[in-house]
Parts: sequence; C-alpha cells; structure tokens
Amino acid sequence: MIYKREGLPEVDEIVLCKVTKIYPNSVFVDMIEYKDSGMVHISEVSPGRIRNLRDFVSIGRQIVCKVLRIDRERGHIDLSLRRVNSNQRKEKLDEIKSELKAESIVKSIAKKLKQKTEDVYNKIKGPIFEEYSHFYICFQDVASKEADLAKMGVDKEIAKELTEIIKDKFVPEKITIEGEINISTYHSEGVEKIKKALIDIEKVSPTISLFYLGAGRYKMIIEDEDYKPAEKNLKAVEEIIRKFNDKISEASFERDKD
Repeated sequence: MIYKREGLPEVDEIVLCKVTKIYPNSVFVDMIEYKDSGMVHISEVSPGRIRNLRDFVSIGRQIVCKVLRIDRERGHIDLSLRRVNSNQRKEKLDEIKSELKAESIVKSIAKKLKQKTEDVYNKIKGPIFEEYSHFYICFQDVASKEADLAKMGVDKEIAKELTEIIKDKFVPEKITIEGEINISTYHSEGVEKIKKALIDIEKVSPTISLFYLGAGRYKMIIEDEDYKPAEKNLKAVEEIIRKFNDKISEASFERDKD
C-alpha cells in the first residue's frame, strides 16, 4: 500500500496494523497508514486471561486496532485490539480495500503512460489531498461527476486518463427499496382507475420499476444512488396510494424488511 498519512494518528482513531514482534506481554506492530509503529499490551489483546499471545496473533498478520495513548515526546503509541468492535473492523477493512482499488487504478495509468507508479502517485496526491483524505473518496466523486481532477490541479493528461478509468471502475453503488403494492377497486371504471394510479407511480421517477405479480399485486423496486432521493420518491408513491383509497377502492404498500 502506497498511502501514508502525515504525522501521528489521533487518540481513539481506528488503524490497520501489521504484527512485527511478539513478546510474552506485548505485541509490536507497524501502522500501515502511518510511518510509525505501536505496541499492544497483553491486557489489550483480548478480554480474560491470556496464556500465550501467539494464540491470538502471529508475525505478519494484519490486525485492526484502536489508538489508546500517544506519547509525542517519546513517539510511543499504545494500541488496543480488544476495544475494536466488529463494525469498526469492517469499516476500516472496507476503507483499506477501497484505497487499494484506487491505487490499482493509479498503477494501471502509470503503466499506460510509461511512468513509475510512485511518480504518478506523487504528482496527483498534492491536489487530491488538499480536498480529500483518501484517493478512493475523490474517485467516487469523480465517478458521480461531483469532482473534476483537472480543475483540482491534476496534470491534464493524467486527469483525462484517470477520469476515463474511474468512471468504469468506480461506478456508484445503487441502493434499492423494494416492496409490494396491493390494489383493487369496485369502481365502474376500475381497470382505468388502477391503470392511472400505476402510471402515476411510474411517472414519479425513472428509478421506479413495477412488475405484475397477479391478482392486483405488483412488485415495486426503487433504485437510486442515495437514500434521500429514494425515500423522497417512496413518499410520493405512498401519497398516490393514499389518494387512491375511497369507499370502494383500496391500495396499500408493504415494504420488504430486507
């Protein structure tokens, strides 16, 4: 991993580490995102009594830790393994995975331009790190057209090549809201009434899809890149369904729990 952060981490920060040494009462690690090393005391490896640290860690293994204390004068950093919960561990590993994906794009661009990966990385990190903490966050914004590498100050040739591959590799993940619409009526023009309601629902947004399931049942799927517009569209659909209801007509929407 090329990515390195300047200075020291902050207390309570979650960091990815690589085990370098194991002693009877402590574990020494290198922090992958920083140029510094740290120490995990045996009491911070796992709850309860530990007979052998090697039952929990091994040389070369990557572990996610929490920063407990920093002695800036001595440069000592105390870490904890046991105080990192499963969600924090997953978020950190996902972050690292995304950054490695971003670095692989830089590597492919460097190869195409016949330059060293480190040289290309160093050319673009200045402008990017002025606005972003990681490449992958910047690349996500480039993919969604919320950022322009050239306008940020990245070399025009590199910016052009990067943008093309970013748009291919960093396609924004879509979220989905799914559920079932049940609709029926005893109206004299019931078919047209139902048809109009379904057309009105589809007109709310092109992100909405309806699928006939039979007997007045329809599967509805809302796909969007963000929950806010998706939820807004759902509310609009629910309003159409509410207005459909009267003494002889009934409609409802049941959202899938997943």
